[in-house]
Amino acid sequence: MSELQPGRFPAIRMRRNRRTDWSRRLVRESTLSTDDLIWPIFIVDGNNVRQGVEAMPGVERLSVDQALRAAEEACELGIPCIAPFPYTDPALKNAQGTQALNPENLICSAVRKIKAEFPDLGIMTDVALDPYTDHGHDGLLDGDTILNDETLDVLCAQAVVQAEAGCDVVAPSDMMDGRIGAIRSALDGAGHKDVQIMAYAAKYASAFYGPFRDAVGSKSALRGDKRSYQMDPGNSDEALREVALDLDEGADMVMVKPGMPYLDICRRVKDAFGAPTFAYQVSGEYSMIQAAARNGWLDLDRCMLESLAAFKRAGCNGVLSYFAPLAARKIRG
Repeated sequence: MSELQPGRFPAIRMRRNRRTDWSRRLVRESTLSTDDLIWPIFIVDGNNVRQGVEAMPGVERLSVDQALRAAEEACELGIPCIAPFPYTDPALKNAQGTQALNPENLICSAVRKIKAEFPDLGIMTDVALDPYTDHGHDGLLDGDTILNDETLDVLCAQAVVQAEAGCDVVAPSDMMDGRIGAIRSALDGAGHKDVQIMAYAAKYASAFYGPFRDAVGSKSALRGDKRSYQMDPGNSDEALREVALDLDEGADMVMVKPGMPYLDICRRVKDAFGAPTFAYQVSGEYSMIQAAARNGWLDLDRCMLESLAAFKRAGCNGVLSYFAPLAARKIRG
């Protein structure tokens, strides 16, 4: 063996810190905890209903009474926040998405009941029209054109209705220009200055959303695609501009969506702004891991936790994931 030289093998052995479990835990740079998880759930009309989502193994649409049990589970597992999404009866959909403004719609009803029973559980609601429109788009349409400014008025009204139902965070996912400032002004004007905004600031026109659209019933309704308002997957600098605008307009937190294919964007956003940054591990990401695991090609638990840890390593404060309850159980041992 050659004479020891500073900074070189064999004086430096990187494996020393990896040799034992206690040592690996001691020097770990990024750690996943239940505090990092937001659990998206799907709400459907009815009572005592649990409908499996075929494209998302292990995920169910829940009637409001069953959503209460999911909220109870979240509290027991230490998950700080849930994010309900509606499966809207097609008979209630129209071109204007007016059901989004109904204070008795599925989301508002669920929020009120969950808050009454579990006041310390965070609830984040989606602000967008696609679950409520018969054309499946996030905004109002004129022919094939998405109307930006006209849509803002509806989104503001939707956010206020959700805040009045008791949500803690509104999360605009529509990608209309100027919506964060407009919604912040509307919330403050209606006396909801403490309701937080998590902006879907860098939301890409991704092919990974397919199972989600099945879960909320918008896939069959969607006419065309959303590339005229969601971001081009080839762009990175543009994401920083989007985040900067949303923060300037009053966003309290920002989100990158999808998650794993866009970890580089998460890292850039966190490094550039230092603001609370989240990612959405979307339905396609979840379903890929589940499908591979069910075929025996991957270890579900290890791949799930590794994928979630990647978001922490990329700088995220937390992640929306359908794995949230399963991951929480594993984290808690």
